[in-house]
Amino acid sequence: MFPNFPIPASTYSINCNGRLVQLDTPKIMGILNLTPDSFSDGGQFNNEKPALKHAEKLLKEGAEIIDIGPQSTRPNAEFLSAGQEISRLGNIIAQIKKEFPEALISLDTFYAETVKFGFNEGIDMINDISGGQYDNKMFDTAAETKLPYILMHVNPSYDTMHDKIKFEDITLEVNKYFSQKTTELLEKGVNDIILDPGFGFGKTIEDQMKMIDEVKYLGFGKFPLLIGISRKSFIYKPLGKSPMEINEETQKLHMKVLEQGAKILRVHDVAETKEIVKQFLEKK
Repeated sequence: MFPNFPIPASTYSINCNGRLVQLDTPKIMGILNLTPDSFSDGGQFNNEKPALKHAEKLLKEGAEIIDIGPQSTRPNAEFLSAGQEISRLGNIIAQIKKEFPEALISLDTFYAETVKFGFNEGIDMINDISGGQYDNKMFDTAAETKLPYILMHVNPSYDTMHDKIKFEDITLEVNKYFSQKTTELLEKGVNDIILDPGFGFGKTIEDQMKMIDEVKYLGFGKFPLLIGISRKSFIYKPLGKSPMEINEETQKLHMKVLEQGAKILRVHDVAETKEIVKQFLEKK
């Protein structure tokens, strides 16, 4: 269906606030949710001390990137303004930077105002689940910061974010979206783009399994791919399990996407994922 464009792994690098990060080996992004209503770890880390402790745990287990999320994007989550996000973040970014200067910090937000705050606090990349669709200043702000920008495929509005759409060809649909949005970002001056196909957002179980099988075709090899499937319902619902009971199944899927060229895995369970990355590298 799609031609295969093998790109040498060493061609991928991102400039994180002046620090050149090579993606020749896969990186693990550990999730730090500051949200009381997050779907699997809600309320555990939403103040400074436990957040710092969890960041330390993620780094010790093998994460190189900490993805800080001040707002839950699970179905029926509380909607926060940019001001509320910033209030919730408080000094956490600066504290993590001070305690763990080697850590790369990604900020999970769809607000340009929150990105500006995070940039002043020292973040290294922007993780925008909205693809710039929920705040029309986001792409310009990303360009101003010159930070790497994670572009996710998602439905076009916050209210329809989780509406299930059955696409005629999910891979083709996601690639059309990536083509349009990356063109716009490059024209704005955003040079470091990471693609996230948006597992868990408005897609059927069947389409998400198809995406897993066709990861190698997503983005046509032009940009590094981030895969975020940790504790997602398309894995646990068909099995009749809870989000906390699918680590083994998730790691098998992690291996599958690594074999197809995924460069960043966004996860809750870092130690287990680190072992999978190790096994993958040993097989190469």
